[in-house]
Amino acid sequence: MRIAIFNQKGGVGKTTTVLNLGAALNRAGQTPLLLDLDPQGHLSSIHGQAPNEARRSLFAFYQDNTSLDELVIDWPHIGQLIPAHQQLIKVDSIFGKGPAILNKLRVGLEAMTVLAGRPCLIDCCPYIGVLALNAIFACDRLIVPISTDYLSLQAADQITRTLQVLEPVIKRRVERRYLLTRFDRRRKMSEDVRQKLRQCYGNEVLDTVISENVTIAESPFLKQDVFRHNAASAGARDYQSLLAELLARGDLTAS
Repeated sequence: MRIAIFNQKGGVGKTTTVLNLGAALNRAGQTPLLLDLDPQGHLSSIHGQAPNEARRSLFAFYQDNTSLDELVIDWPHIGQLIPAHQQLIKVDSIFGKGPAILNKLRVGLEAMTVLAGRPCLIDCCPYIGVLALNAIFACDRLIVPISTDYLSLQAADQITRTLQVLEPVIKRRVERRYLLTRFDRRRKMSEDVRQKLRQCYGNEVLDTVISENVTIAESPFLKQDVFRHNAASAGARDYQSLLAELLARGDLTAS
């Protein structure tokens, strides 16, 4: 199962969700592959020992046709990672937007020998370009993190319009799940945003919410997932609940 985590709005918890959902899968006995498709490389920086050379990053897959199998590195307590590099920013200008490049990641993932039967989580960049389109074309599900502010409602609508344009090209509906992040139960706005999302997207809005939580905010700085930082925290419980809901809905499959 390939899941892309995407939103055109920054600061909504895309990388945090990839990191901690990967860690939750690992704690459940799986070995997920995390793929950093963002030139900013925040996910790779949390790893702490990801290679700095472009030839050992995802950029080599696009530039040199290096197989994805060759780029995988281990990530203790989480699974494995294919790291990003800032050179990924060049992919749009180098390759354009033809069918071959838009399907390149899907074809590359399908050819991977080490991925069979394992979940793959794709951390997307916060804009629509070749990289984000690669993720959308390759994924089985799209998780859209939505922080609980009114601007995020506009971002959700923007993503819906983008997918409506893309789906005739992909020739399938992209299944999506909306995940509320930075949820503060003390603020009426958080519940208002949840209700408005449910009105628009019904059961595609996940029941699980990711609460505003200091442990979630601190853990990337410490180069840890939320479970390693504090497994008893509310943030850890939220991501454990997220995994349980995705498994129950069939959006992820148990090993």
